[in-house]
Amino acid sequence: MAQAVEEWYKQMPIITRSYLTAAIVTTVGCSLEIISPYNLYLNPRLVVRQYEIWRLITNFLYFRKMDLDFLFHMFFLARYCKLLEENSFRGRTADFFYMLLFGATVLTGIVLVGGMIPYVSESFARIFFLSNSLTFMMVYVWSKHNPFIHMSFLGLFTFTAAYLPWVLLGFSVLVGTSAWVDLLGMVAGHAYYFLEDVYPRMTGRHPLKTPLFIKSLFADETVVVARPADVRFAPPQEVQQD
Repeated sequence: MAQAVEEWYKQMPIITRSYLTAAIVTTVGCSLEIISPYNLYLNPRLVVRQYEIWRLITNFLYFRKMDLDFLFHMFFLARYCKLLEENSFRGRTADFFYMLLFGATVLTGIVLVGGMIPYVSESFARIFFLSNSLTFMMVYVWSKHNPFIHMSFLGLFTFTAAYLPWVLLGFSVLVGTSAWVDLLGMVAGHAYYFLEDVYPRMTGRHPLKTPLFIKSLFADETVVVARPADVRFAPPQEVQQD
């Protein structure tokens, strides 16, 4: 059993494996009181005034309590992040990392701007961690790339993958968790899908082209078959028959 888990873990692509490991280590560390969530949550004032820049990253790593909701999000992270990286982004690790960076930036921006808007500022002020939103964004992007796959929810009913985000959103409401974080993930996911897939087909422009300095961080292997430049082939020799 342990060997099977080890093989499953090693076969994960690099971004999925790194994010899953960081999320589990962070959440378990907080549950064991080795790490304090107060040092991880998103606080713009501390980021700007105290230069606690790490909060822009750590708020995406903590998944609250180790309960059923945590297990669900770890499953979503391990499954849909892996499916995206292995299929839609196969051989494009830098592009996949840039998608996560874009999503994290959009989510952070929404929370910061929303906190300054009257009537909704209190709702955004209660959002301290965006880990669930980033996971939901990956689910949304995967559903857009695979809209016709048939799925089943707990064996109760079947649907196509295009409706997966809405099914999960409804489930979140039923179990009593906040739907805000899921909605934010859907907004960030749709923003990426539109700018990456829809807008280029409409205009021929590609606004989310991965910067070269990010591509230089990842060595995606590409197979190139090159023909030698200075090789000459001699004509076949005639075989003389006696």
